[in-house]
Amino acid sequence: MRNSDPVWTHVDERRDRYNDMSDRIWDKPEIAYDEYAGVAEHTAMLEAEGFRVTRDVAGIPTAVMGEAGEGGPVIAILGEYDALPGLSQEAGVAEHKPLPGDGMGHGCGHNLLGAGSLLAAAAVKDWLKANGVAGRVRYYGCPAEEGGAAKGFMARDGAFDDVDIAISWHPSAFVSVNDAKSLANTRIDFTFEGRASHAAASPHLGRSALDAVELMSVGVNYLREHVPSTARLHYAYLDAGGIAPNVVQAKATVRHLIRADDLPTLTSLVERVKKIAEGAALMTETKVTTKVVSAVSNLLGNAPLEKAMYDAMLRLGPPEFDEADRAYAEKIRATLKPEDIAAPWKRVGMKDTGSVLADFIVPLDAVGDDSKGSTDVGDVSWKVPTVQARGATYAVGTPGHSWQLTAQGKSPAAHKGMVHVAKVMASTAVAAFTDETLIPRAKAEFKERTGGIPYRSPMPADVKPPLKPRRAA
Repeated sequence: MRNSDPVWTHVDERRDRYNDMSDRIWDKPEIAYDEYAGVAEHTAMLEAEGFRVTRDVAGIPTAVMGEAGEGGPVIAILGEYDALPGLSQEAGVAEHKPLPGDGMGHGCGHNLLGAGSLLAAAAVKDWLKANGVAGRVRYYGCPAEEGGAAKGFMARDGAFDDVDIAISWHPSAFVSVNDAKSLANTRIDFTFEGRASHAAASPHLGRSALDAVELMSVGVNYLREHVPSTARLHYAYLDAGGIAPNVVQAKATVRHLIRADDLPTLTSLVERVKKIAEGAALMTETKVTTKVVSAVSNLLGNAPLEKAMYDAMLRLGPPEFDEADRAYAEKIRATLKPEDIAAPWKRVGMKDTGSVLADFIVPLDAVGDDSKGSTDVGDVSWKVPTVQARGATYAVGTPGHSWQLTAQGKSPAAHKGMVHVAKVMASTAVAAFTDETLIPRAKAEFKERTGGIPYRSPMPADVKPPLKPRRAA
């Protein structure tokens, strides 16, 4: 059945250019809101492809949108290109070899994510023109998925208001329709202010902000027993009050990341954590202030779009990996533990077939475990019907956010997986343009899932994205 969909030809015609772009972005990893090289690559490609380009989407200088086509429905294809700190790694090897520099690396595959999504959008653009179909395809280059919630800011500020459906994907070990499970979350900074004093001569005059942070951490850890089993509570000390132990720390800041299945549960948990912070301040006679850094909604699924995407996967079949691809994947797997290799199979609800690279498509009705993270795609899914693919770009068992994943980001297998999922997304978009019932069915289910309640951003109106100035060349 391969090569039976005309839009796949438009993908294949430009695959080498997009593989090269993905590699260039891998070579210049940038973290949240600092993706100036990444957005420049995507903007240049949008212009070369003939898209109508909008820069600084939602006031974010590293966000970009390109549109092609006229009239008809609007289909958004979402991309990302941010990296992670601490995951620098030489490409194409199977040993931990950080590169010189600032330690950033594409440990979640977003170099592939953005390039693959733009590849799909460009193919759909050409298909629309070749077939004289009324409709518009938009590529949204979205920064700061890793903790920055850029899509949340974009959704809050209206960037998706006139979109009919949204399509995206994420690098994975398997080919599947993404199970729309994620946790709503918020990041809040708690800053305690006390009074400095000589820790030996006059400790009784001091009021320790660090003590307050530590007492808050103890309280939150005790709270873990009394929250829903799927909720998650994490924290990191941003400012421990200085490096002098003989000074009572007058100021300290801790960031808490609070996750829950849905926004109402998240709101309740946030209030409980705030009470713990207030208690810690009371015990230490310090003052606490809070600052919301970011927040995202949980994902909403959409059965009509998921079925259309799965049908595209079945028509296409799995990626065609070769022996060299499998040999490298085996080397990566030799660095992993048995529980690493078992985890993804449990996640998708399948028995281990022994495959080192995905040579099958996960059934649409497979039921996986309850493990889930968070994504700012959730906010888009509360604005418009949304569907996501998983594309096989790395060895089965590779942990997310690991040096092993970074190492595979420029591999031939990663390129094949990216091109493969671009075809899936392009076919899903074509189905939405050609099946006159698909978008109405998707919207009807969306209305049912949301209860007809308009999207309300979990991000307070006064919270702005933590933009970073362009770094000097």
